[in-house]
Amino acid sequence: MAVVEARIKRKNRIRKKLSGSTERPRLTVYKSLKHIYAQVVDDSTGKTLAYASSLSKELKGQDEGDKKDDAKRVGKLIAEKCKAANVEAVVFDRNGFPYHGRIAAVADAAREAGLKF
Repeated sequence: MAVVEARIKRKNRIRKKLSGSTERPRLTVYKSLKHIYAQVVDDSTGKTLAYASSLSKELKGQDEGDKKDDAKRVGKLIAEKCKAANVEAVVFDRNGFPYHGRIAAVADAAREAGLKF
């Protein structure tokens, strides 16, 4: 089984167990080789409430550091956007990736910025 197929299998297994609601939407994180993306989704309506990525306009010009630093900046930005959208608590969806490295950096930065998991 290829690496991507195994991740998708893990993702589907995780998604069966968790879903976002209006009170606690789902914070889902995706990482590619170069960038990291995070979005907050209300699964009951299917709407995206907040979105941030390492490609966001707000993060342009802050390219100092490595990819883990980018992940921390994305976590902080998604927490700020959640607060602006009146979202205080979320359910964390690691999207089949191990909770390690850049995925953990996004979660930790969002927690430090005041988002509750």
